[in-house]
Amino acid sequence: MPVITPIEFRGSPAPTLGVEWELALTDRTTGDLSNSAADLFVEFGRRHPALAGHVHKEMLRNTVELVTGICPDTPTAIADLSRTLDAVRSVTGDLGVDLFGAGTHPFAEYSTQLLTEGHRYAELIERTQWWGRQMLIWGVHVHVGIDDRAKVFPILTSLLNHYPHLLALSASSPMWTGDDTGYASNRAMMFQQLPTAGLPFHFATWAEFEAFVADQKTTGIIDHLNEIRWDIRPSPHLGTIEVRVCDGMSNLAELSAIVALIHCLVVDLDRRLSAGEELPQMAPWLVQENKWRAARYGLDAIVILDAECNERLVTDDLADLLRRLEPIAAGLNCLDELARVGDIIAHGGSYQRQRAVYQRTQDPRAVVAAVVGELTR
Repeated sequence: MPVITPIEFRGSPAPTLGVEWELALTDRTTGDLSNSAADLFVEFGRRHPALAGHVHKEMLRNTVELVTGICPDTPTAIADLSRTLDAVRSVTGDLGVDLFGAGTHPFAEYSTQLLTEGHRYAELIERTQWWGRQMLIWGVHVHVGIDDRAKVFPILTSLLNHYPHLLALSASSPMWTGDDTGYASNRAMMFQQLPTAGLPFHFATWAEFEAFVADQKTTGIIDHLNEIRWDIRPSPHLGTIEVRVCDGMSNLAELSAIVALIHCLVVDLDRRLSAGEELPQMAPWLVQENKWRAARYGLDAIVILDAECNERLVTDDLADLLRRLEPIAAGLNCLDELARVGDIIAHGGSYQRQRAVYQRTQDPRAVVAAVVGELTR
């Protein structure tokens, strides 16, 4: 019988923000991934010791993660990331590498990638084998503070109704090992192959989550809570809901739009719940279908809106959603950033821009150059 251990949720008194932005390192000559993160961290620590806590290692040595502090709003979070980005770029030139912001690399092969030193990464690959070695993927994670653990799963489960909106807007991984996969977000399909990744289960209460974690630990599926890698998950030690839906982002403007949208969505749901509203939810099979549609079709996806199975083009629904969230955005100081969601819809997402470059050039290296170029503008 599993022993259920209470999981403390360190509630956040305000709906603060934290953002984690994964970027790949690419060789300036070949455009291929570069296993140079270890050298980057050494040099970054020497030149920018005050910012050392704002760059993190990831599983592979081709990746650097930029991390904010605890921020009150989207403009502060983006300014924080911008400072760190400039500092990292002051190092990458001397190493002969560029920063690449997308969900996947268009032609890299997993067989040439090196693991970051650390037993937990080696254990993950030992367990997951071929699928684990395939994880040449990058994303954006957004934390939003929640004040009470009783709110976490009602908000989290209702937020899944907007999963396809977030994935369609951020989709940036259409290519894999030199081929167009036909998906806007191949990353979303790849990552869910890991045994504890993918969509979260629907829990009504925090106690149900604690029982789930007890089962996971008793059977050896996980050793630590952070090994639950759901697309949206609670982060109890931070007092947040962590939204991990989005592909890697190629520029700060679009990143700011996504962060603002997530912040507004979570705060809106939190306020409605606090006002006594029963938050809308959809059946898990409808959420799963929405994830697939957004991954496959991106901004052209027809998504399921509600438990009654009404459907709509995702961009049409986003237009109404943005208008509804404007008062929330005003209070969260992110009206301008939220408006940039409309720019993504109007001008096309990263996956569409990458496809256009490849169709024009038939050269995946040109796709890398285009993505790198967006970050430097």
